[in-house]
Amino acid sequence: MAEQTNTEKQFAIQKIYTKDLSFETPNSPGIFTEKWEPNVDFNLGTHVTTLQDRNLYEITLTVTITVKVGENVAYLVEVKQSGVFTLVGFTEQEMGTMLGSFCPNILFPYAREAVSDLVAKGGFPQLLLAPVNFDALYAQHLQQQSLEAVKPTLN
Repeated sequence: MAEQTNTEKQFAIQKIYTKDLSFETPNSPGIFTEKWEPNVDFNLGTHVTTLQDRNLYEITLTVTITVKVGENVAYLVEVKQSGVFTLVGFTEQEMGTMLGSFCPNILFPYAREAVSDLVAKGGFPQLLLAPVNFDALYAQHLQQQSLEAVKPTLN
């Protein structure tokens, strides 16, 4: 008899935690006297680490925001929100989607809340980050990878 393989998909959140927080106001208190017309620079990144158990993954979502008023930095905030996830029985393509889109989507509301709290505690107007479409970002990442793979190399 042929051995049957269990291909049942399993997903579980093991832990969600803040890995690192940073908040800087390099031009305070002077920045509080300037007219508040902020320019916001928002950057987002993810990092995946396979843990000892090959079905266990740590995903870290990094949110970095720099807010300037004119040429002066009002504040810089960085939040690294992490989670440990169990993923079993997914195909390679599904794993990419789970690690690159699904898990970061779970982590984002926690990072968003941490950013909002840090900014408010720093004495600045509340900053609420807009929702992020991680599916579209992951699709864009895959498209960029495929374009880079077909670039001819020049000698």
